[in-house]
Amino acid sequence: MSGELTPGKVVSGEIVPRGTYVPAVPDSNDSLPSIPDSNLGFLSLGIAVTTLAARALRLKEKIWILQAFFRRNAEKASNMSEMCDAAEVEPRFTALIMEGATSLREVAEASGDLVSAADAMQMDAQGFADAHQDEYGGIYETVQSMGVQQPKPGFNEVK
Repeated sequence: MSGELTPGKVVSGEIVPRGTYVPAVPDSNDSLPSIPDSNLGFLSLGIAVTTLAARALRLKEKIWILQAFFRRNAEKASNMSEMCDAAEVEPRFTALIMEGATSLREVAEASGDLVSAADAMQMDAQGFADAHQDEYGGIYETVQSMGVQQPKPGFNEVK
């Protein structure tokens, strides 16, 4: 497909009209900013990446709350199992309660992998946002100060 970057392949630098197709950016119903589908310029890309970093942080926070909830419930189930054992409740029921406690602990521990992935996503998104600002921030400011109408984002592509 024309316009795709391939590792090891030389890019010609020729600018050609891309056409009317501009990829859509999914919208969200939460309180974070949304990006209009028709604007994939410097500012909207920066907002999109900052939004991604914020959502990753929010995901981490929610997972930490969920982990604490599962650990607390696992502890309560363990205590209940011990009390049932002391009260000489049918051993199979005591074992089922202990199995539930073990499962809750496993879920809490497994969600740690998701926290790690969200943390990596947040750091990568922030790194991308910083690199994007460093690379294109000056160009954007210069273009804005020129007072000359520029083509819409996505109009040109590099071949």
